Amino acid sequence: MIQFISEVSSNHARDLDRCLKFIQRSADAGCSAVKFQLFRVDQLFFAGALPDKEVARRKNWELPIEFLPSLAQRCHELDIEFSCTPFYIDAVRELEPYVDFYKIASYELLWDDLLVACARTGKRVVISTGMATMPEILHAVNVLKLNGSSAPVLLHCTSAYPTPHEEANLAAIETIRHATGCEVGWSDHTVEPAVVNRAINRWGAKVIEFHLDLDGQGEEYSAGHCWLPDQIGSVIRDVAKGFAADGSGVKEPVPSELPDREWRADPSDGLRPLKTTRVGLHLAS
Repeated sequence: MIQFISEVSSNHARDLDRCLKFIQRSADAGCSAVKFQLFRVDQLFFAGALPDKEVARRKNWELPIEFLPSLAQRCHELDIEFSCTPFYIDAVRELEPYVDFYKIASYELLWDDLLVACARTGKRVVISTGMATMPEILHAVNVLKLNGSSAPVLLHCTSAYPTPHEEANLAAIETIRHATGCEVGWSDHTVEPAVVNRAINRWGAKVIEFHLDLDGQGEEYSAGHCWLPDQIGSVIRDVAKGFAADGSGVKEPVPSELPDREWRADPSDGLRPLKTTRVGLHLAS
């Protein structure tokens, strides 16, 4: 089956109840994991890179560390995984008691020290590859593997928020898979069901990450790259139906066909039903 990971991003508003609702709605939609982000603006940007006003605004997006135990507990109560993206080195240690896997963001793909810290925990690592070249991706995979992450999962993505569907470049999923030998999925910023389905059904993506908002009131929703629960829930249900429709591959009558088998044309006269069936019929005189 496909693993769907909902990305809460900065839509939680530092409200624990709202965070817990994200987890519940993700589970209700059929997700197998929920991902938050742990960053501190002062450790995310070089001093002076952003105006003071913007720094102050982004501080309101920071996830309180004290939320972590409650978030992990709720995920496990609902039988889904808890993940988080560390954006500073100490965040790896702070997250280690709680996360089922680490997610490394595209913007941090070049930061070997962060990759090493995540890999050395022994936990699974998922890494996005937006903006990266193949040499950069191969280097990141090598760093992860050399430090204990034997099977990192790579997510192809386009780091544009939102991503025009014609720039999704889904064929790169196969390019990355062939070059690295890793499992490769799709991190979506298009909010297009057709793109998600194409990533799965044509390019074999087994992991789908997407940005989620609860109600259109989240900090990032207006940018246009966040799904709402009902939108993504419909996609997940359709994907599940598609997989259920695959069947066993054995060509034989299925249960719903069995009653009609007796009503096929008899080979002796070309008339329906079979002669063996006619015997049991009360035919009009």
